[in-house]
Amino acid sequence: MNFLERRNERILGYWLMACCLVLLILVVVGGATRLTGSGLSMVEWQPLTVIPPMSEEAWMTEFDAYRASPEYQKVNYGMSLSEFKVIYWWEFGHRLLARGLGLVFALPLLFFWVRGMVAPRLRWPLLGLLALGGFQGWLGWYMVQSGLVDIPRVSPYRLAAHLSVALVIFAIMFRMALRLLWPAELRRERRTWRPWTIALLAMVSVTIVWGAFVAGLNAGLVYNTFPLMAGRWIPDGILGLQPLWTNFFENTATVQFTHRVLAITTMAIALIAWFRVWRLESDPAIRRVFHVLAGVVVMQVVLGIATLLTYVPVTLGTIHQGVAVLVLAAVIAADYVASRSPGEAREVAHSARLATA
Repeated sequence: MNFLERRNERILGYWLMACCLVLLILVVVGGATRLTGSGLSMVEWQPLTVIPPMSEEAWMTEFDAYRASPEYQKVNYGMSLSEFKVIYWWEFGHRLLARGLGLVFALPLLFFWVRGMVAPRLRWPLLGLLALGGFQGWLGWYMVQSGLVDIPRVSPYRLAAHLSVALVIFAIMFRMALRLLWPAELRRERRTWRPWTIALLAMVSVTIVWGAFVAGLNAGLVYNTFPLMAGRWIPDGILGLQPLWTNFFENTATVQFTHRVLAITTMAIALIAWFRVWRLESDPAIRRVFHVLAGVVVMQVVLGIATLLTYVPVTLGTIHQGVAVLVLAAVIAADYVASRSPGEAREVAHSARLATA
């Protein structure tokens, strides 16, 4: 690879890292939008709208549309216009930021493409990310639609799908950015730590998905004790729904219990992996990245417990959702560093530590 090609790859890598940062902020804002009860304040999709209501008449038009929705009729009946503006701004900001991410991705991609800076091997993956981002926008509206019918609450299934696609996009962009910024060959010797990082990636992903079900069912507002749930290790009624599989997605007790078990198991695996790396690994880069991974996993579990014990306040709940993305980033970075040759892993670990600090 010549100097120009390497320069182009580094530019693309930094651009993808910037997109990851915007997506992290978007996930955080999305969490705050949900926790403030703002997600159903805009009852129309309006994908091209980037200007908020500017006059009293325009505000009344939006408010009248909201007052015809199930959420106003069953949850927020009697809400004033000033109170409506608060939840409207949260949802409008979330949608505007999502469109901003689309522009941050699409416009530079077009520029890089026209300038010949995108290598052939990157074209289809980047176009795939663009298509996935468009699908994510539609999926967000599909999720909102589920709360505009009879029950003023979005479908937990659609919420989990919406968050999952966002994290898939983040994971792909972050991994591509690492590869572009710090290319290296795979280790030739036996890659001892890959089974650990792959297991952690699977556990972190499943735990986050179940966290979305906890959010969708408001399951964090029940059993607000830890480690016991209503004085029991396993709460009553954990398999009370039929068919049995629905308990893991629709029973608040089961969903919260499952999320707890997944989170503690993930932390245990992360700490065991960290201890083994600390004892057995000589490469300082791998040691450092596993230090970061163990730290953010423990922090996330502590945040989750604190959020539960305090009945899911907006601030803690929002931070908890944001740190989940950092945990995912740390696992991806650990997996990447653990699979690189020892000498080339150091720069990746250093930068990954800065990115997740």
